Amino acid sequence: MTSRASAPGKIVLAGEYAVLWGAPAVCMAIDRRATATLRTSTDGACHVTAPGFAGAERFRLVDAVTGGRRPAFDIELDTRPFMVRGRKTGIGSSAALTAALLAALGNTTDVYASALVAHRQLQGGAGSGIDVAAAVHGGLFEYEMPTHSVRALAWPEGLACRAIWTGVPSSTTDKLARLASAEPRPSRSALSRAATRMRDAWRTGAADRILEEYIDYVGVLRRFSVDHDLGIFDAGHDELTDAAMVDDLVYKPAGAGGGDIGMLFGRDDAALDAFIDRHAAIVGSVVPCALDLTGVRLEPQ
Repeated sequence: MTSRASAPGKIVLAGEYAVLWGAPAVCMAIDRRATATLRTSTDGACHVTAPGFAGAERFRLVDAVTGGRRPAFDIELDTRPFMVRGRKTGIGSSAALTAALLAALGNTTDVYASALVAHRQLQGGAGSGIDVAAAVHGGLFEYEMPTHSVRALAWPEGLACRAIWTGVPSSTTDKLARLASAEPRPSRSALSRAATRMRDAWRTGAADRILEEYIDYVGVLRRFSVDHDLGIFDAGHDELTDAAMVDDLVYKPAGAGGGDIGMLFGRDDAALDAFIDRHAAIVGSVVPCALDLTGVRLEPQ
């Protein structure tokens, strides 16, 4: 018996950190998909291989999904599409694998609820669950953590984007731990308000409105990062943010920041490509990806 399922990665477009306090976030699923493949084991034991995934983590993920009852399968957990130059890019590989493995094991009715529980256990109780929402539902959506609610959005006409990898891995868990130990500053509530305005802008579907709102949002995110010593704009994000402003574009770290992925926005593809060419010295790598409207799915054999 063979079963195979896949799920997409994610990029957070707005609401990072503030989503943890109930503010809305905006996120897109991308067409870099993790795949879980199950084959009946010939010796009755569970064997796990994980191209692109950390060694011991593969068993922790299987245990989180199965409740520690390892099934008699040869399991392959493939996240190579989530890597650039052999390094992780921070686009939600563990959440995508969690959803894909649940589906491959036959969970097709409550995969969202089950994936939220399993992935939270895998992360030690940290995180908002937005990456799980992207993996299960796909598409462009707004998300709120208290209810794990997902509301679909349409991609705005005339809004172009590029995903840029800094070349520096970042740990969301470490940043969340640092935030938890920091004294709250007024910029926390300011970030929540800015996240709500960004959500409202995305709801309009108007590219110009979204780009204008990002100018204020990025400024608030910068203040928040400095106030709480999070280094969100480290690893080249700061330089790219400033350079984009000069060219009437928008750049921001996506998610926890301090490395991993950032997003460049503008009104047309040519302007973005010209910016990337001009600033090749500070652009790490462009990660080819597009909006993936399909969430977790079983794959044909």
